[in-house]
This record gives sequence, C-alpha cells and structure tokens, in this order.
Amino acid sequence: MQHYSLLDLSPIPEGKTAADALGATADLARAAEALGYHRFWLAEHHNMPGIASAATAVVIGHVAAATQTIRIGAGGIMLPNHAPLVVAEQFGTLATLYPGRIDLGLGRAPGTDMATARALRRHLAAQDSFPEDVQELIHYFSDRSETDAVRAIPGTGTHVPVWILGSSLYGAQLAAYLGLPYAFASHFAPAMLEQALSVYRSSFQPSVHLKHPYVMMTANVCAADTLAEATLLRSSQLLAFARLRSGQPGKLPHPTQHIDAEIPAPVMAQVQHALSHSATGTAQDVQEQLSRIIATFKPDELMVTGMIHDHTARVRSFEIAAQVLTDMRQQTKAA
Repeated sequence: MQHYSLLDLSPIPEGKTAADALGATADLARAAEALGYHRFWLAEHHNMPGIASAATAVVIGHVAAATQTIRIGAGGIMLPNHAPLVVAEQFGTLATLYPGRIDLGLGRAPGTDMATARALRRHLAAQDSFPEDVQELIHYFSDRSETDAVRAIPGTGTHVPVWILGSSLYGAQLAAYLGLPYAFASHFAPAMLEQALSVYRSSFQPSVHLKHPYVMMTANVCAADTLAEATLLRSSQLLAFARLRSGQPGKLPHPTQHIDAEIPAPVMAQVQHALSHSATGTAQDVQEQLSRIIATFKPDELMVTGMIHDHTARVRSFEIAAQVLTDMRQQTKAA
C-alpha cells in the first residue's frame, strides 16, 4: 500500500443542515491533511436528503480553498449526467486554481433514481457512450492546438489525472484498456471486487497516463476508543443504508443501541453484505481488520470512508484510522 486516502459524502445528520454538512466537510479535510491522508474525494449524488455533495465540483473548490497540500477530487463525477466539455471546464478551472492537487474520478451510473436522472439530462440516450465520453474528456485536458474548433478554457493543458470508478467488470476493463488508474467501490458494492481487480491487472495496457496498473479500493471505518462506542457510532450508517435499500433515504440517523429492532433481519443481512469491507472498533481492531483486507486484495491505495452522526467522533475515527494506516505503510516499506 503506497497511500491512504479519505472519501467524504458530506453527510447531513439528523438535526443538522446542508450548511452544517459542508462546514464539517471542510473541517474534516483540514484534519485529513494534517493526519497524512493523500487524497480527499467527494462524490456526486442527487436527490439524496442526507448528502450535500450534489454539486461536486463546487464542493471540491470549497474544500481545496480550505486546505493547502492534500489532493482533492471526485470519486466521482457521474459522466452520463454531463457533457464532457462542461466537466473539462469545471475541473480545468479547479486545476488552474489549485495546480497539482485535483483528481477526477469518473463513474458510469447516474448516481440517483431514474426520475432525477431524467431531470438532470432531460433525455436518456439509448446507447452507452461512456467510453467515448471519457476519451473526449481526457482529450480536452491535453495540449490542444489553438486552431482546434472546441477547447476547454480553462482545461487545455492541465492534464488533470482521470480515474475510472466502478463496482463491476465494465469499469475494470475500460480502465485497463485506456491505461488509467482504477478505483473500486468496495465500501458498498463488494461482490465483484476480486474478479474486477484480476481483470484490470491482467489486461492493463500501459499508456501516456500510467505505466503500470494502479488500484485503489475503498473500505468503511468506524473507530473509537472502545469497541462499544465504535459499534454504537456505526449504527447510524447501518440504519441509513437500510433505509436507502428500503426506498426511504433520509438524513444520517442518530446512533441507536437497538439497531436489530430498527432493521428487519433480511434487510440487515443485505446491509452487512454490502458493507462487508469494513473495520469497526479500537485501533487494534481496525488494524487487524484492515490488514486482512489489504493482504487479500493488495491495493496500491486504500481509501477509507465512514458515516458518523457526531462530527467530533467522525474526525476522531479518521484520526485513529490514520494512525493505524501510517503504521501499516511503514511496516510495508520496512519489509
């Protein structure tokens, strides 16, 4: 593992507002920078009462302005929702304002329900143009000629690093074919992780962007000074995910001591499977659980995430995770 990073969905807790969530995101990014996290990514979700990062490029600018050195990016932008030129202009502007710090992860899903997808795109194209759109977008970031009919300004010549995101074999195959880094959404869709990483690594084609395959996977972390506290804090995420799966998305719930009474057993089984790549407990618990994940899948980079209702407890959780991951990375280098 070369780096450890952080994914923030800018959650809106019950009793709080979107403004509170965005303020907490900036504060968390500053803490992540001080704790040695390599990247801080945000994700595009729409029509979600509990997530404040819908205008992802805007929030990235907000976070980049609040920090100094940490890489800030999208994990990701749902490209079917946008014209490639518009994304190139947005991230070209960010890269111009914050040179050397901006990443762009691209996803193929709409990041919302179909009614909202129609509202975003006005119409849904019958054909899948994702591979062509990715290449068009990368082209806008290249050193374009001033005689080109269409250029992204700002954007041209910024060479913003582009990642392919995914939770299936499709993204793995595309990332390998284009010679791009690949990030797998194992924090909520782990089923095809092993197969996707194998496909990506075995079929990777070196490119001007990347000479060797580079894999990032995600894992949930909920750390605290005691296992009991961490287990209680994690109940918010379990309950939020269960409500989402049941078609009742809302703000991030308060933690509960009675999680089994709140979630029916069949739904809980689905939630536990979806969130199976997780580490919960004390620093020692988290170290043991993350070590197993890293030993099994051997990512080049691990990105952690976690939904905790109390902001102070959330920052503390990522502080514990950073201490664990720093020790693990040092051990890897020494081996």
